[in-house]
Amino acid sequence: MDTATLPSPSRDHGSTPRSADRVRRALRGPVTDPVWARAGLIALLVLTGAVYIYNLTAGGWANSFYAAAVQAGSVSWKAFFFGSFDAGNAITVDKPPASLWLMALSVRLLGLSSFAMLLPQVLIGVGTVGVVHATVRRRFGAGAALLAGLSLALTPVAVLMFRFNNPDALLTLLMALAIWASLRAVEAGSVRWIALAGVFTGLGFLTKSLQVLLVVPAVAVVWPVCADAPVRRRLLGGLASAAAFVVSAGWWVAVVELMPASLRPYIDGSQTNSFLELTFGYNGLGRLDGSEVGKVGGGGGPFSSGVGLFRMFDSSAAGQISWLLPAALVMLVGGVALRGRTPRTDLRRATYLATGLWMLTTALVFSYMQGIFHEYYTVALAPPVAALVGMGAGEAWQRRRSLLGALVLASATGVTAGWSFVLLSRTTAYGSGLRVGVLAVGLAATLLLLVVGRLHRRAVLPVAAAAVVAGLAGPAAYDATTLSTANSGSIVTAGPSTGGPGGGARPGGGPPGGGFGGPPGGTTTGAGGMRGLLDATTPDAAVVAALKAGAAHYTWVAAAVGSQNAAGLQLATRLPVMAIGGFNGSDPSPTLAQFQEYVAQGRIHYFVAGGGFRGQQGGSNAASEIDTWVGQHYTAVTLGGQTFYDLTQPTEATS
Repeated sequence: MDTATLPSPSRDHGSTPRSADRVRRALRGPVTDPVWARAGLIALLVLTGAVYIYNLTAGGWANSFYAAAVQAGSVSWKAFFFGSFDAGNAITVDKPPASLWLMALSVRLLGLSSFAMLLPQVLIGVGTVGVVHATVRRRFGAGAALLAGLSLALTPVAVLMFRFNNPDALLTLLMALAIWASLRAVEAGSVRWIALAGVFTGLGFLTKSLQVLLVVPAVAVVWPVCADAPVRRRLLGGLASAAAFVVSAGWWVAVVELMPASLRPYIDGSQTNSFLELTFGYNGLGRLDGSEVGKVGGGGGPFSSGVGLFRMFDSSAAGQISWLLPAALVMLVGGVALRGRTPRTDLRRATYLATGLWMLTTALVFSYMQGIFHEYYTVALAPPVAALVGMGAGEAWQRRRSLLGALVLASATGVTAGWSFVLLSRTTAYGSGLRVGVLAVGLAATLLLLVVGRLHRRAVLPVAAAAVVAGLAGPAAYDATTLSTANSGSIVTAGPSTGGPGGGARPGGGPPGGGFGGPPGGTTTGAGGMRGLLDATTPDAAVVAALKAGAAHYTWVAAAVGSQNAAGLQLATRLPVMAIGGFNGSDPSPTLAQFQEYVAQGRIHYFVAGGGFRGQQGGSNAASEIDTWVGQHYTAVTLGGQTFYDLTQPTEATS
């Protein structure tokens, strides 16, 4: 019986519905949904959480650079606020701190561990699946929403990054929330909802700077074009959204920029100790034109290959995100065509417009950016791709008896099966059985979908299921590989090796020399990644014991060139370690004079010999000057087979 038609309880039995009725209503959701809708959503979210939490700590500290900042923020509120790399507040990380805040709070609550740090990322992933489901369900129904949510949950780069401690996970959730709020604003003609979209975008800025602007064209177009509101209200809503963005992003920026430099940590990634320089330079225009100060290699560097229209389909990025990208493009075109000449305020067309603009803007910017590009950035594409697949499939399925509806379903299925065959052919990890099976099932479903309107009703659902299996079997295989791999370091990719170039985070010219830290069990970067680069290693027990000895007398128990060298020591000791020069040693923090003053004040115990990267373009030579000065004036000691300088023991010539 439909829960909407259930009789109200009589006065004789009280005003509270029976328990069975309450459970049925909870599992069903809105009366317009089928009886399985709410139960399907709950199952989707539970299974997503279970998959994402499986083997969660295999990669130890994941990205040691951010893990060290999480550790610092869990013991120092000042480090928490600024996103400092160390609790001594020498320098920040090279991103705004919003994603660090969530992880640091979790560590404060649960104690420092890989699980406590990564748990918020898992919850963010589950939340993102829920937001995409809600966005699609409201306009396309429960079936389309489940397909969209499942497609997102199984996207390989999503499985990777919603279990990793980079800021991309939170950024992706906030971008999805901005689209969700924008569409609610369009539906209600509401200034408050479009202002909320501005808040989510502003919080995205505090997560990963200008990358959040990739969602702004979608928000900026769909509200004035599609909103069910008069022109004046649409103009007011646009101004309110912009103001909300400025306030929600600008308060933290204003504090950092207006505070005297002596009272806050240095801003990593900048040459002038300015967050605005970091935002519009290294993390901004530098990523577009390849002019990042401190990058490694000529031209765009080794992490900017494959520039061009088909970058998302090359061997480096394709296995991360492109499995359903061709289908999403088919569904976008087909979905808009199926809407025909609907009114300006048509909510389904507005949803196509918003998600389509998000996907196309992001894909084109990623494809043509000349600076540092990392494959895991593509997690920002996962929600719009998944949403378009679910929406387009739902729309076309409702019109499957029409020629256009059948063509959309068949075309999307055929192109997905063919592209999955190509992607699976780029690796030997799964043999030939999977790719041949995917192609065979997919082509059979394609042919049957062309005549789906004429099939017996008992054959319709098996054909649809075959199409879904053909589309998601390849990503699921990549997911299984990702879940069984210890992904750590700054260069991580999902799935098996495909022989393509690796990608990663802020690049260096090679493995850090003399590095320490990171999780026990090795420093793999994930199947398909460049192993050992931009990661820390585990310090010897003798090193940890020496640094802990008398630690209360020092602000920093050690200093090392480059953040990854410092990260391992800091995570092993739980004590502040100064990262000289920031991530790869190219920032003027501290200068030689400042470092000499710290040493004279007795604030640093040891200096790690060597370290840092080689061959970066531009940036400061302060780290090299400090390294030379220490070697000339202080006594070298061997700890755990590694050379340190004891900054409390000057050489005889110096003394």
